[in-house]
Amino acid sequence: MIPAVTVIAVGKLKEKFYLDASTEYIKRISRFCRINVIELPEKRLPEKASRAEIESALSSEAELIRSKVPTQAKIIVLAIEGGQLSSEAFAEKLENFSSRGIPAVCFVIGSSYGLDAAFKKECEKISFSPMTFPHHLARVMLLEQVYRACMLSNGSSYHK
Repeated sequence: MIPAVTVIAVGKLKEKFYLDASTEYIKRISRFCRINVIELPEKRLPEKASRAEIESALSSEAELIRSKVPTQAKIIVLAIEGGQLSSEAFAEKLENFSSRGIPAVCFVIGSSYGLDAAFKKECEKISFSPMTFPHHLARVMLLEQVYRACMLSNGSSYHK
């Protein structure tokens, strides 16, 4: 069984194809577990922002993220330096949270500048690939993998 899932994403989906894909996967996932997607505003920065301005913005975003994490949720951030999992291992990880009494998992996707370093240190990290993806696409990829985990957990043939 998959625990309740929250996805906190910094930045708003604007492109219709990302919105359509996200909506479809949320609908599919909701048949198996509670799913909540929270969009947070990305801090506005000047075009040529300094490293200090970026770090300040990421720190502010991290505080807002922390305020939205559900109580008792396991926090997992999507970060390029995170470990990679097969779809089966990802499904097993989610199932194990439930069996260990963890009621919810909260995935966090940062802004186009990433996530605050101190916040990332507090969290488990996973990566889809050593490649960099747009954070909007990462959201769709995450939702698809959560759906795939639900299907694997329920013995479906979706995963091939």
